[in-house]
Amino acid sequence: MSKETILVTGAGGQLGTKVKEAFEQNGTFNMVYTDVDDLDITMRPQVDAMLERHKPQIVINCSAYTAVDNAEKERDSALKTNQKGSLVLAEKCKKHSAFLIHISTDYVFDGEGFMPYEETHPTRPVNFYGQTKVLGEEAILQNYNEAVIIRTAWLYSEFGKNFVTTMLRLGAEREQLGVIDDQVGTPTYAGDLADAILAFAKNYVTSNSFKRGIYHFTNEGACSWYDFALKIQQLANNRVQINPIPTTDYPTPAKRPHYSILNKRKIKDQLQIEIPHWEESLIKCIELISARQ
Repeated sequence: MSKETILVTGAGGQLGTKVKEAFEQNGTFNMVYTDVDDLDITMRPQVDAMLERHKPQIVINCSAYTAVDNAEKERDSALKTNQKGSLVLAEKCKKHSAFLIHISTDYVFDGEGFMPYEETHPTRPVNFYGQTKVLGEEAILQNYNEAVIIRTAWLYSEFGKNFVTTMLRLGAEREQLGVIDDQVGTPTYAGDLADAILAFAKNYVTSNSFKRGIYHFTNEGACSWYDFALKIQQLANNRVQINPIPTTDYPTPAKRPHYSILNKRKIKDQLQIEIPHWEESLIKCIELISARQ
């Protein structure tokens, strides 16, 4: 019996790397990994040819423009990848009857709430990056029904440049660090998100019992960036002093939401999965980083 084929875009990024690990360990699927050098998701002929060649049952889109501050000035690039790329994938997945799993962000919300955001909460991004991700979601939802969109937040892993790897580097270089303490969210380990994506794929080819549309996924719990940084340095045994500072003391080109906690009831109910607490997953990540050094 032949295995179902899954095509992954953005396989060279931190999420794509963890998706590759999760699916290779599972061994259930025939995997095709692509990155920007061999597949530009904004180019219809390229995407068409790739799907025609490999005929995947599922496409996992890990490609995105994620430089939040740079998006304020590189608007064309951010919009092209996050909106047009999503539209092209939706169109071509529809043409080739491939189920689409797309990754989005908590930045679609304004962060002015005080209760965990549900999937049905109105979007109201406070920066251009968030606007492009909303447009990407809309492009998929308006053009293809056989898709799920997974919103996540504060994503990190042992690979690439992210908050954890940056804090580890700075913690080893400096005596003091100022970290924002009035933005609250949930750190999300890319490995746990990859496991959730795998759960969707396995469900799709077996029972196919979940609803289409938008889902939220982060680790459990909540903290500020300051709390997150403090725990990172503690686990790494760095003696750097972490000082809490308000957002006003650390201005950035793109405004950030102050509250980014996502309600995960829907994904837990639909997939019957348990989600680790953010501290538990951070320990795992720090251990993996230490093992690689």
